[in-house]
Amino acid sequence: MTGIPATVAEAPRSARRAVIFDLDGVIVDSFAVMEEAFAIAYKEVVGEGRAPFEEYRRHQGRYFPDIMRIMGLPLEMEEPFVRESYRLAHQVPVFEGMAELLLTLRTRGYKLAVATGKSGPRARSLLEQLGLLAFFDHVIGSDEVAHPKPAPDIVLRALELLGLPAETAIMIGDAPTDIVSAHGAGVASAAALWAEVDDEDALLGAQPGAVLHCPAELLALCPSVPRA
Repeated sequence: MTGIPATVAEAPRSARRAVIFDLDGVIVDSFAVMEEAFAIAYKEVVGEGRAPFEEYRRHQGRYFPDIMRIMGLPLEMEEPFVRESYRLAHQVPVFEGMAELLLTLRTRGYKLAVATGKSGPRARSLLEQLGLLAFFDHVIGSDEVAHPKPAPDIVLRALELLGLPAETAIMIGDAPTDIVSAHGAGVASAAALWAEVDDEDALLGAQPGAVLHCPAELLALCPSVPRA
Protein backbone atom coordinates (compact mmCIF):
# COMPACT_ATOMS: atom_id res chain seq x y z
CA MET A 1 0.00 0.00 0.00
CA THR A 2 1.19 3.51 -0.78
CA GLY A 3 0.33 6.74 0.93
CA ILE A 4 3.06 7.09 3.55
CA PRO A 5 2.80 10.60 5.03
CA ALA A 6 5.52 12.97 3.81
CA THR A 7 6.65 13.58 7.40
CA VAL A 8 7.71 9.95 7.80
CA ALA A 9 8.39 8.73 4.26
CA GLU A 10 11.97 9.98 4.39
CA ALA A 11 12.87 7.85 7.44
CA PRO A 12 14.58 4.60 6.34
CA ARG A 13 13.70 1.37 8.07
CA SER A 14 17.28 1.16 9.31
CA ALA A 15 16.60 4.28 11.44
CA ARG A 16 13.86 2.54 13.42
CA ARG A 17 14.44 2.08 17.13
CA ALA A 18 10.94 1.77 18.62
CA VAL A 19 7.49 0.29 18.06
CA ILE A 20 4.40 1.80 19.69
CA PHE A 21 1.41 -0.54 19.86
CA ASP A 22 -2.27 0.01 20.41
CA LEU A 23 -3.59 -2.67 22.78
CA ASP A 24 -7.12 -3.87 21.97
CA GLY A 25 -7.33 -5.48 18.55
CA VAL A 26 -3.56 -5.39 18.13
CA ILE A 27 -1.95 -7.20 21.07
CA VAL A 28 -5.05 -8.78 22.59
CA ASP A 29 -8.39 -9.94 21.21
CA SER A 30 -10.49 -8.30 23.90
CA PHE A 31 -13.71 -7.65 22.02
CA ALA A 32 -15.78 -10.56 23.39
CA VAL A 33 -14.93 -9.53 26.96
CA MET A 34 -15.49 -5.89 26.09
CA GLU A 35 -18.95 -6.67 24.68
CA GLU A 36 -19.95 -8.56 27.84
CA ALA A 37 -18.69 -5.77 30.11
CA PHE A 38 -20.47 -3.17 27.99
CA ALA A 39 -23.77 -5.08 28.10
CA ILE A 40 -23.62 -5.39 31.89
CA ALA A 41 -22.79 -1.71 32.33
CA TYR A 42 -25.60 -0.70 29.97
CA LYS A 43 -28.15 -2.81 31.83
CA GLU A 44 -27.06 -1.47 35.24
CA VAL A 45 -27.06 2.20 34.26
CA VAL A 46 -29.44 2.58 31.31
CA GLY A 47 -31.80 -0.34 31.83
CA GLU A 48 -33.29 -3.05 29.69
CA GLY A 49 -32.74 -3.17 25.96
CA ARG A 50 -29.99 -4.12 23.57
CA ALA A 51 -26.67 -2.47 24.36
CA PRO A 52 -25.39 -0.68 21.21
CA PHE A 53 -22.01 -2.40 21.19
CA GLU A 54 -21.63 -2.23 17.40
CA GLU A 55 -21.69 1.55 17.60
CA TYR A 56 -19.25 1.46 20.52
CA ARG A 57 -16.85 -0.63 18.40
CA ARG A 58 -16.87 2.04 15.70
CA HIS A 59 -15.24 4.44 18.15
CA GLN A 60 -12.48 2.05 19.21
CA GLY A 61 -9.21 3.68 20.15
CA ARG A 62 -10.89 6.55 21.96
CA TYR A 63 -11.09 6.90 25.74
CA PHE A 64 -14.25 5.34 27.22
CA PRO A 65 -15.71 8.61 28.61
CA ASP A 66 -15.20 10.26 25.21
CA ILE A 67 -17.10 7.41 23.53
CA MET A 68 -19.95 7.82 26.00
CA ARG A 69 -20.15 11.53 25.16
CA ILE A 70 -20.17 10.81 21.43
CA MET A 71 -22.89 8.18 21.82
CA GLY A 72 -24.95 10.24 24.25
CA LEU A 73 -24.73 7.57 26.95
CA PRO A 74 -24.30 8.21 30.70
CA LEU A 75 -20.74 8.63 31.93
CA GLU A 76 -21.82 6.52 34.92
CA MET A 77 -21.41 3.48 32.66
CA GLU A 78 -17.65 3.72 33.10
CA GLU A 79 -17.60 2.33 36.67
CA PRO A 80 -19.40 -0.98 35.96
CA PHE A 81 -17.67 -1.32 32.59
CA VAL A 82 -14.23 -1.05 34.22
CA ARG A 83 -15.27 -3.33 37.10
CA GLU A 84 -16.44 -6.05 34.73
CA SER A 85 -13.39 -5.61 32.49
CA TYR A 86 -11.15 -6.36 35.46
CA ARG A 87 -13.31 -9.33 36.47
CA LEU A 88 -13.22 -10.85 33.00
CA ALA A 89 -9.60 -10.02 32.17
CA HIS A 90 -8.47 -13.64 32.52
CA GLN A 91 -10.64 -14.49 29.50
CA VAL A 92 -8.81 -12.11 27.14
CA PRO A 93 -6.64 -14.02 24.63
CA VAL A 94 -3.36 -12.75 23.21
CA PHE A 95 -3.22 -12.84 19.41
CA GLU A 96 -1.35 -15.80 17.97
CA GLY A 97 2.25 -14.90 17.25
CA MET A 98 2.24 -11.74 19.37
CA ALA A 99 4.47 -12.99 22.19
CA GLU A 100 6.98 -14.26 19.63
CA LEU A 101 6.87 -10.92 17.80
CA LEU A 102 7.55 -8.95 20.99
CA LEU A 103 10.43 -11.25 21.92
CA THR A 104 11.98 -10.92 18.47
CA LEU A 105 11.68 -7.13 18.49
CA ARG A 106 13.37 -7.04 21.89
CA THR A 107 16.12 -9.33 20.62
CA ARG A 108 16.61 -6.99 17.66
CA GLY A 109 17.16 -4.09 20.06
CA TYR A 110 13.81 -2.28 19.87
CA LYS A 111 12.22 -0.21 22.58
CA LEU A 112 8.51 -1.00 22.90
CA ALA A 113 5.56 0.99 24.21
CA VAL A 114 1.79 0.72 24.38
CA ALA A 115 -0.45 3.73 23.69
CA THR A 116 -4.03 2.69 24.39
CA GLY A 117 -7.54 3.99 24.70
CA LYS A 118 -7.76 2.16 28.03
CA SER A 119 -6.72 3.80 31.27
CA GLY A 120 -3.09 3.24 32.15
CA PRO A 121 -3.73 1.18 35.31
CA ARG A 122 -6.18 -1.12 33.53
CA ALA A 123 -3.85 -1.62 30.55
CA ARG A 124 -0.86 -2.41 32.76
CA SER A 125 -2.94 -4.76 34.91
CA LEU A 126 -4.16 -6.68 31.85
CA LEU A 127 -0.68 -6.97 30.33
CA GLU A 128 0.77 -8.12 33.63
CA GLN A 129 -1.95 -10.76 34.02
CA LEU A 130 -1.21 -12.00 30.50
CA GLY A 131 2.54 -12.15 31.13
CA LEU A 132 3.38 -9.45 28.57
CA LEU A 133 4.07 -6.36 30.66
CA ALA A 134 7.82 -7.02 30.92
CA PHE A 135 8.20 -6.68 27.13
CA PHE A 136 7.30 -2.99 27.26
CA ASP A 137 9.38 -0.05 28.39
CA HIS A 138 6.24 2.05 28.92
CA VAL A 139 2.46 1.59 28.83
CA ILE A 140 0.51 4.84 28.50
CA GLY A 141 -3.24 5.12 28.94
CA SER A 142 -5.66 7.75 27.72
CA ASP A 143 -6.14 9.03 31.26
CA GLU A 144 -2.43 9.91 31.39
CA VAL A 145 -2.39 12.53 28.62
CA ALA A 146 -4.25 15.80 28.18
CA HIS A 147 -5.92 14.79 24.92
CA PRO A 148 -6.43 11.11 24.01
CA LYS A 149 -6.53 9.71 20.47
CA PRO A 150 -7.06 10.86 17.78
CA ALA A 151 -4.93 13.71 19.18
CA PRO A 152 -1.18 13.00 18.95
CA ASP A 153 -0.54 13.49 22.68
CA ILE A 154 -0.31 9.82 23.64
CA VAL A 155 2.18 9.01 20.86
CA LEU A 156 4.22 12.10 21.70
CA ARG A 157 4.24 11.02 25.34
CA ALA A 158 5.48 7.57 24.36
CA LEU A 159 8.31 9.15 22.37
CA GLU A 160 9.17 11.40 25.30
CA LEU A 161 9.33 8.47 27.72
CA LEU A 162 11.33 6.36 25.26
CA GLY A 163 13.73 9.26 24.70
CA LEU A 164 13.52 8.95 20.91
CA PRO A 165 12.60 11.25 18.01
CA ALA A 166 9.51 10.63 15.90
CA GLU A 167 11.40 9.41 12.84
CA THR A 168 12.71 6.38 14.75
CA ALA A 169 9.30 4.94 15.68
CA ILE A 170 6.34 3.20 14.07
CA MET A 171 2.80 2.98 15.49
CA ILE A 172 0.71 -0.18 15.03
CA GLY A 173 -3.07 0.24 15.28
CA ASP A 174 -6.36 -1.27 14.19
CA ALA A 175 -8.49 1.90 14.17
CA PRO A 176 -8.39 5.19 12.26
CA THR A 177 -7.81 7.01 15.55
CA ASP A 178 -4.48 5.17 15.94
CA ILE A 179 -3.29 6.17 12.48
CA VAL A 180 -4.43 9.78 12.86
CA SER A 181 -2.66 10.01 16.21
CA ALA A 182 0.54 8.65 14.68
CA HIS A 183 0.36 11.08 11.75
CA GLY A 184 -0.13 13.98 14.12
CA ALA A 185 3.00 12.98 16.03
CA GLY A 186 5.04 12.59 12.84
CA VAL A 187 5.41 8.85 13.39
CA ALA A 188 5.22 6.12 10.75
CA SER A 189 2.15 3.90 11.00
CA ALA A 190 0.89 0.45 10.11
CA ALA A 191 -2.64 -0.93 10.10
CA ALA A 192 -3.14 -4.24 11.91
CA LEU A 193 -5.70 -6.40 10.12
CA TRP A 194 -5.29 -9.63 12.09
CA ALA A 195 -8.31 -8.78 14.26
CA GLU A 196 -11.87 -8.34 13.12
CA VAL A 197 -11.82 -4.73 11.90
CA ASP A 198 -15.21 -3.01 11.97
CA ASP A 199 -14.56 -0.64 9.07
CA GLU A 200 -11.52 -1.63 7.05
CA ASP A 201 -12.22 1.10 4.49
CA ALA A 202 -12.09 3.77 7.19
CA LEU A 203 -8.89 2.30 8.62
CA LEU A 204 -7.18 2.23 5.24
CA GLY A 205 -8.65 5.62 4.43
CA ALA A 206 -6.63 7.05 7.31
CA GLN A 207 -3.58 6.27 5.13
CA PRO A 208 -1.39 4.00 7.21
CA GLY A 209 2.10 3.63 5.81
CA ALA A 210 1.78 -0.15 5.73
CA VAL A 211 -0.87 -2.84 6.05
CA LEU A 212 -0.13 -5.96 8.10
CA HIS A 213 -2.19 -9.14 8.00
CA CYS A 214 -0.38 -11.01 10.78
CA PRO A 215 1.95 -9.90 13.59
CA ALA A 216 5.05 -11.48 12.02
CA GLU A 217 4.76 -9.19 8.97
CA LEU A 218 5.91 -6.31 11.16
CA LEU A 219 9.40 -7.81 11.31
CA ALA A 220 10.00 -6.87 7.66
CA LEU A 221 9.61 -3.22 8.70
CA CYS A 222 11.88 -3.56 11.75
CA PRO A 223 15.37 -4.79 10.97
CA SER A 224 17.81 -5.25 13.82
CA VAL A 225 18.92 -2.02 15.48
CA PRO A 226 22.62 -1.44 14.69
CA ARG A 227 24.88 -1.83 17.69
CA ALA A 228 26.44 1.41 18.90
